[in-house]
Amino acid sequence: MAKTRIYYLPHCGTCKKVLASLNTHTCQMINIKDQPITEAELEEMKDLAGSYAALFSKYAQNYKKMGLKDKALSEEDMKSLILSDYTFLKRPVILKSKSINIGNPENNPKLKN
Repeated sequence: MAKTRIYYLPHCGTCKKVLASLNTHTCQMINIKDQPITEAELEEMKDLAGSYAALFSKYAQNYKKMGLKDKALSEEDMKSLILSDYTFLKRPVILKSKSINIGNPENNPKLKN
């Protein structure tokens, strides 16, 4: 069975809250600042989530700085932004078997301990 992978940022408040509620000692922890997401990893996330929009964070500081809130972003735009700046990925992203949870695991009972 594949190991559960958790993509996170150690300084992210949501990540801290979510990780504190999970048993992570058997998980593969991936700090997205130190280990950038690959295109293949992002594709896998998108396939499970259904879209790049589901993975895209409008709360990233650069979202406002870059004037993106005033633009209609395509799926390809979101993909490129996530790959170029880790802060555009909603977090944490938890991949377990063939399921994905983005943000709070309470939204996905399969991920609860």
